[in-house]
Amino acid sequence: MEKKVNSIIRIALVGPESTGKTTLTKGLANHYNTTWVDEYAREYIGNLNRKYTKIDVEIIAQQQLIQEEIAAKKANRLLFCDTNLLVTKIWCEYTLKEHSEIINKNYKPDTYRLHLLSDIDIEWQADPQREHQNKVDREQLFEAYKKVLENNHSPYAIIKGVGKTRLEKAIEKIEQLISL
Repeated sequence: MEKKVNSIIRIALVGPESTGKTTLTKGLANHYNTTWVDEYAREYIGNLNRKYTKIDVEIIAQQQLIQEEIAAKKANRLLFCDTNLLVTKIWCEYTLKEHSEIINKNYKPDTYRLHLLSDIDIEWQADPQREHQNKVDREQLFEAYKKVLENNHSPYAIIKGVGKTRLEKAIEKIEQLISL
């Protein structure tokens, strides 16, 4: 019997690069014995032999949604999304200085019962795909996420701390959500 995808509680992990979203996503999925959606951009950008464009970011956004729907069919009550279209929206606007009608049209913040906004209190880890390591960029990106979440009246929690502390704080927020 196939699960009702609409009954799955979706939780998106969002925030600037190198703030522990993937580690946190995997930890939460493990804790709650469920599945998670990987950040498709890493795979896509990793296979490009050129600089990415707005069209690439839009392809990534569309594939991220497809991957999310596939994972929702396998989820056990909760689905953790390592990024969502909010991330591609801000990425396109901040890095490429372009707006995407495709991303804006498809970003539905009310799909997610909670956004966990990963704070910039984690030390930057270099990676060939990461671009915004300076403090000003990281602060501006964090504020951009916060602003969009607030403007959309999206439920969110800022997650701070390192390692196990960060995971425990995220679990605490999720427990508050699922106990309602």
